[in-house]
Amino acid sequence: MSTPVEEFFNHINGEWVRSRSGRTFDNINPADTRENLGRFQASASADAEAAVGAAAAAFEGWRKTPISQRAKVLNKAADYLEANADRFGEELTREEGKSQALGRDEFLRAAQTFRFYAMESQTFGGETYPQDDPAMQVYSQREPLGVVTVISPWNFPASIPARKIAPALAMGNTVVFKPSSDAPLSGLRLTEALVQAGLPKGVLNFITGRAGDVGPIITTSRAICAISFTGSTQAGMHIQRTVHLTTRLQMELGGKNPLIVMEDADLDLAVDLAVKGGFSLTGQACTGTSRLIVVSAVKAAFTQKLLARVQQLKIGPGLTPGMDLGPLATEKQLQTVLSYIEIGQGEATLLCGGERLTGGVYEHGYYVSPAVFDGVKPSMRIAREEIFGPVLAIIEASDFADAMAKANDSEYGLSAAIATRNPKYMHDFAQNIQSGTVKINRTTTGNLVNAPFGGVKNSSTSTFRESGRVGMEFFTQTKIVYRAA
Repeated sequence: MSTPVEEFFNHINGEWVRSRSGRTFDNINPADTRENLGRFQASASADAEAAVGAAAAAFEGWRKTPISQRAKVLNKAADYLEANADRFGEELTREEGKSQALGRDEFLRAAQTFRFYAMESQTFGGETYPQDDPAMQVYSQREPLGVVTVISPWNFPASIPARKIAPALAMGNTVVFKPSSDAPLSGLRLTEALVQAGLPKGVLNFITGRAGDVGPIITTSRAICAISFTGSTQAGMHIQRTVHLTTRLQMELGGKNPLIVMEDADLDLAVDLAVKGGFSLTGQACTGTSRLIVVSAVKAAFTQKLLARVQQLKIGPGLTPGMDLGPLATEKQLQTVLSYIEIGQGEATLLCGGERLTGGVYEHGYYVSPAVFDGVKPSMRIAREEIFGPVLAIIEASDFADAMAKANDSEYGLSAAIATRNPKYMHDFAQNIQSGTVKINRTTTGNLVNAPFGGVKNSSTSTFRESGRVGMEFFTQTKIVYRAA
C-alpha cells in the first residue's frame, strides 16, 4: 500500500487554510521523482487578496508592539528552527537536492539570521541634529513601511526568505510571503517557526501557487508598500514594470560570476575555489562561479589540475553521505542546463562532462555530470547568459588588464573573485571590479549574516542592500521631527 501524501496549507490571518481555488500541486524530490513530499495549495487571486487584507489589518497592532516583544518572537522562532534543524534540513534536501549537511546548515543560518535581527533591531534608530535654536530639538525616527511582500527562490528556500522576513518583522512591518513553488516546504517551516513563537495573526501570511495567479495581487496592490524579491533578472524586470511608482523595490537577481586566476596564483587553491564555487551547489547559486578567466602563463597547468579534480567528483542523492553534487532542482532546470551545454558544444570545446546521467541511482533524478568548456570567448552565450547549473567556461586572458576587462564585460555584477599572491593585484581588483561582492582567494559563493549583500548592474535593481545591519533600512522610512522645547 502506498503512503498517503500529506497536504499542506496556506497560512492567512492566523489560520492554516486551503486555497479557494480547490486545487493543489505536488512537491517532487528531484533526486527521486517517485517521491512526493506533499501537496501544496495552488492559490488563486482571492487567496492573495485575503493575505494582503490580513496583513493590512494587522499592521497597526504590530507596529505598536514593543520592539523587545518583536525580538522575543524572533528568538523563539530561532529556538524552534534549531531544535528541528535535522528534520527540516532533511526535508530541504529532499525537495531541493543539496546535501543533507547543507540543508541542516541552511536552517541553522536562518535561525542565526532571526537572532541577529532580534538583537540589531533594538539599537536601530534615528539621530539628533545640531542646530542654532536653543528652543527647538530636531531628530529623526525610523518607522515601518506597512505591508511588504517577500518572494523567494528555490535554491536557498530557508536562508533567503529568512534574511528578508526577519528584518521586515523586526522593524514593525507585516508580511505576505510567497515561496517558490519548486521548494515550498522549507518556507512553510519558517512560517511554522514564527507561528509557534507567538506571532500575532495576520502579521505573516504564507501563500503558495503560481506567480501568474497570485503575483499581480501581491505586487501591484495599492496596499503593498514594498517588495523584496530574489529570482531571475527577467522576472525582476517584469515586477519593476508593473508596480506602482511609490512601491519600494529590493531585488537580487542574476549573476555570471568570474574567478580570475593570475600567473602567481596557488593553482591548487585556484582549482579548489573553482570547484567549490562552480559545483558545490550543483551550480545553482546566484553567486556561483561560472566564468574562469585564466592568464595564459598558467592556463594549461590550471586546466589540467581542474579536469583531474572534476573527474573525481562524486554525484548522487543529497541524502547519501560524501556526494559532491546532487541533482538539479527541477526538470525545467535540467532541460535549461542541457540546452546550454548543447549551445556550448557549438561555440567552444567541451573538455569533460555535460551528460545526462541515467540508470541506477540516477534513473529517477535530474542529474548532469559537471561540464568544463575551453576556448570560450566573452561574446559566446555560455559566457554571457546565466545557466544556473554545473557548467564552467574557461576564458583565456593575456595579463591582469585583459583579465579585468573580460571579467567586467558582463551585464551582471553580483560576485567576483581572484586567485593571486600579489597585493597590487588584490588592491586593483577590489577597486576596479564591477561587482557588489568581491572575494580575494575565496570562492564567489557565500556571505555573512552580519554583512551587506547585493549586486550592481543587472544583478540588482535596488540601492538597498540585503543582510547585515543595513538590511533593516529597506523596511523603514525616516521621519524628521522639529519639536519646540
